[in-house]
Amino acid sequence: MTAYAYPLLIKQILTAPLSHAPLQEIIHADVMRYDYRTFVDRVGRAAGALRALGMGEGNVVAVLDWDSNRYLECFFAVPMIGATLHTVNIRLSPEQILFTINHAEDDLILCHVEFLPMLSEIAARIERPWRLVILTDDGVFPASLPSEGEYEALLAGACPVSDFPDFDENIRATLFYTTGTTGDPKGVSYSQRQLVLHTMAVAAGLGPIPGGGLNRGDVYMPITPLFHVHGWGIPYVATLMGLKQVYPGRYDPAKLLGLISEHDVTFSHCVPTILSMLLTAPEAATTDLSRWKVIIGGSALPSGLAQQALDRGIDVHAAYGMSETCPFLTVADMMGTRDPNAPVSLRTATGKPAPMVQIRVVDAEMNDVPRDGVSTGEIVARAPWLTQSYLKNEAGTKALWHGGWLHTGDVGLFDNMGTLRITDRLKDVIKTGGEWVSSLELENLASDVDGILEVAAIGIPDPKWGERPLLVIAAVGDAAAIETKLRATFAHAVTSGALSKWAVPDQIEFVDCLPKTSVGKLDKKVLRTTFTYKKANKHG
Repeated sequence: MTAYAYPLLIKQILTAPLSHAPLQEIIHADVMRYDYRTFVDRVGRAAGALRALGMGEGNVVAVLDWDSNRYLECFFAVPMIGATLHTVNIRLSPEQILFTINHAEDDLILCHVEFLPMLSEIAARIERPWRLVILTDDGVFPASLPSEGEYEALLAGACPVSDFPDFDENIRATLFYTTGTTGDPKGVSYSQRQLVLHTMAVAAGLGPIPGGGLNRGDVYMPITPLFHVHGWGIPYVATLMGLKQVYPGRYDPAKLLGLISEHDVTFSHCVPTILSMLLTAPEAATTDLSRWKVIIGGSALPSGLAQQALDRGIDVHAAYGMSETCPFLTVADMMGTRDPNAPVSLRTATGKPAPMVQIRVVDAEMNDVPRDGVSTGEIVARAPWLTQSYLKNEAGTKALWHGGWLHTGDVGLFDNMGTLRITDRLKDVIKTGGEWVSSLELENLASDVDGILEVAAIGIPDPKWGERPLLVIAAVGDAAAIETKLRATFAHAVTSGALSKWAVPDQIEFVDCLPKTSVGKLDKKVLRTTFTYKKANKHG
């Protein structure tokens, strides 16, 4: 006999919960709930149904759905038969979704009834022969497109797969698309080995935090869409740990807060705009959030928002990563914040690298800048789970991995204790009169002013200085009074030496709401276009 090589495959994640928490529950809002034994059976049935439809190694299976138990089942069933799971960003435009379906070469599409009208609109332009499976919460669906049937019915009639084969751990497991400021979306993929390593590293990085982090007593609910970097990879971690999991379906503040209360949710993750939305929802006033731990990523965690969360008893921390990093790279110092006197800045810092992550801050020649808390440069990274390439995009891949390190496009610094802090995105840094102004620094100062809900700092063209910073604010209350307090905040920052006087914005604009990207981040591209146009017309 020969030794078992034990390839790092998605199927290996399922052995732990069956051993340690077979009766723990997985819940899809008010649609479905079952234990891990049933979950594993349903994964086997989903795999059997997919095989019956001709799916296997080399095929691509796309999913268009809200966060549901079905989605979690596909996280396992699709890669466990050797196929690739394409998590479609349902918030992209129909044309962008069509591009991703064609570029990924999808063979089978699992589509929620809510997205069938959009799919019908683009169906004739899908270039590859494809088949359709309907996803629905109540079994009812229109016959607007020919389909292979409804998901639950297919599972009920499937011959379940109980013994999944071994194959090369480097086989592609997942694929999704990230959008930038220009060009078509870029395809980002991960192997089974990378996903397993990422799962173990996140568990190791968040697990051993007394009274915090992520542990077996937690109840998990994602508030990051599962189409976005596999829900930041935490569903795999939660399954490995055998946690009770709650999937909310479509995001609605009242519904999310209701699920937190009903199921005593203790761990979630989201972008800052979603946390702000929840804290300002009317239902938040009567919801106990004192046991809730929240990881914030996607963009910087403003200190004002962090303090609002802490005032409600929420244990909030920033983390850092990107689509191309699977995404976990760093997290704020969770051990340090066990001290009740720890400053809020410790929670909002980009933090310390996760296990097996290497981070450098470099200049344009790839030389490390001093770790003095002042010198900034681009953040570059290495880890065993970083995407190796953009799908069918050699030029993009070459730029991403220039010099053998993954380039994040973020500007940051290390302090003398080894804590990483992001100061801006390369594309968002404001250059005025030859000096650099951090948009994040301006936003962080503004977030501490009462009444400001959201703020974005952008650079707009200026004939004398090249660019000048402009603040765009969504607030509640009297705008004039808020601006007066904000100006006083900036004046104090200048007097204290925390801010250069030339960094103070000349102009402040108030709007009803700030534009968001498809994953809930502030869309500064739209803001720059809008206010550059307004300024040109004003002076034209």
